[in-house]
Amino acid sequence: MPGKAQHFQGPQVSCCSKYLLFASNVLFWLLGAAFLAIGLWAWAEKGVLSNLSSITDLGGFDPVWLFLVVGVVMFVLGFAGCIGALRENTFLLKFFSVFLGLIFFLELTAGILAFIFKDWIKDQLNFFINNNVKAYRDDIDLQNLIDFAQEYWSCCGAHGPNDWNLNIYFNCTDSNPSRERCGVPFSCCVKDPAEDVLNTQCGYDVRLKLVRVRSWSSRASSTPKDVLANLRNGFRTISLWWPGPLWV
Repeated sequence: MPGKAQHFQGPQVSCCSKYLLFASNVLFWLLGAAFLAIGLWAWAEKGVLSNLSSITDLGGFDPVWLFLVVGVVMFVLGFAGCIGALRENTFLLKFFSVFLGLIFFLELTAGILAFIFKDWIKDQLNFFINNNVKAYRDDIDLQNLIDFAQEYWSCCGAHGPNDWNLNIYFNCTDSNPSRERCGVPFSCCVKDPAEDVLNTQCGYDVRLKLVRVRSWSSRASSTPKDVLANLRNGFRTISLWWPGPLWV
């Protein structure tokens, strides 16, 4: 009859779409919980949970934050999508959709701003990398992250190997008692395929050797082709091709 509200007895969405959305969000939810668990476990191993003030003590970036932030976002999104699809809760489904749209909008905005202010972004990125170079030995997770980045992108520091002068263990000052003085981390070295065991000392004194090579090559009438080739290819190759007392 006119004026009476119509009530639908069946579901608002098809069962196939409903359970497909539910299953995908259950997986998303579990992944978020796993990221959170890994992050909290890492902090517990480092004693951060027992001393929360130590969160701000690290001079560089703590990679555990990545696990925690990504874990929280995935957990909340997965929960909203999972329960919203299962119970056909329009509020949770709207929250899920708006949250996804907001993330996409923020990513798009960040990409546009990065393109417009690329010089400023580059300066900030260099500043961020150098701060983490200073804190290389302060946190094992940060150390592993830097080693991974240098190996993956075949680089050594932000601008070059001399960036490691910022670190108290690797700087070349006479007052530095560290054995790693005037060296670089092993992740700056190119691995020798013939070596079965990782040589973690390959970066010792390497920057001293580079200075001696340049001094020798400036005095010599001709420079060996292999030396020039390795200097052009970057600092990462020096610790492996070094032939001996070439600067004498």
